[in-house]
Amino acid sequence: MSTDPTSGQGSAAAAADPGETQNSTPAHHTSGASARAAKAPAAFAQTGSQFYAVLVSLLAAFYLISNIAATKQMDFGGWVVDGGVFLFPLTYLLGGVISEVYGFKAAFRAILVGFSVMLIGAVVFGLVTISPAVSDAYNQEAFEVLFGWDGMYVRILIASLLAYLAGQLMNSFVIVWVKGRFGESNLWARIASSTIFGQILDTALFGLIAFTALFGLDPLMSWGQFASYFIFGVLYKCAVEFVLMPVTYTVVAQLKRREPSYGAH
Repeated sequence: MSTDPTSGQGSAAAAADPGETQNSTPAHHTSGASARAAKAPAAFAQTGSQFYAVLVSLLAAFYLISNIAATKQMDFGGWVVDGGVFLFPLTYLLGGVISEVYGFKAAFRAILVGFSVMLIGAVVFGLVTISPAVSDAYNQEAFEVLFGWDGMYVRILIASLLAYLAGQLMNSFVIVWVKGRFGESNLWARIASSTIFGQILDTALFGLIAFTALFGLDPLMSWGQFASYFIFGVLYKCAVEFVLMPVTYTVVAQLKRREPSYGAH
């Protein structure tokens, strides 16, 4: 089976050299085994299980909900945030778990599913908004403000799609790259580094497109507010990931244990 860390396929530690296994010296055998374990390629599971499907479904659902919530900006003691702050950090946790267990290609497919769900949602919301309302409808104006093609939702949608792709791919790439170079140990380092890089890229792109005048759009935030939004957003999202790291460790360990293809020949 392929040992390419981006394949999303299961792989195992390299087999022992026959000449070494026949050596009768225990110390030499132990030393050789340790060296081989350190150099063993990173393992990944196949994606045909129910666990992968559940993780992808949760990723897509959290992403869709977060982006609808992000149409509202909030002020927490002078720190400007959007409504996605409650659920969006968990999309990076899920993306990290998928990357760690199933590999980059599997994570990329999951990211594309979330991307597609968001596009489908945008089309449906747009159709609902432009469809004729009954004569006594009282919420048509609210729909037009949020989901109209010239409304806030389209701007949030574009910002979110670009930031989501860039940030999640960065998150997945860092995890798989570090795992490919250093093996299975130090999961915390992969989670921490991928989260920091991914969240910085995601938050910066989203905020610049959605809230500033950088691309010729009407500014919804001053640059001072954007700085507050960016700093608080990155710190908060990273803090959530770090606080939930024991949960991530538990989920990853359970998946590796329950996925029969993980580490299989």
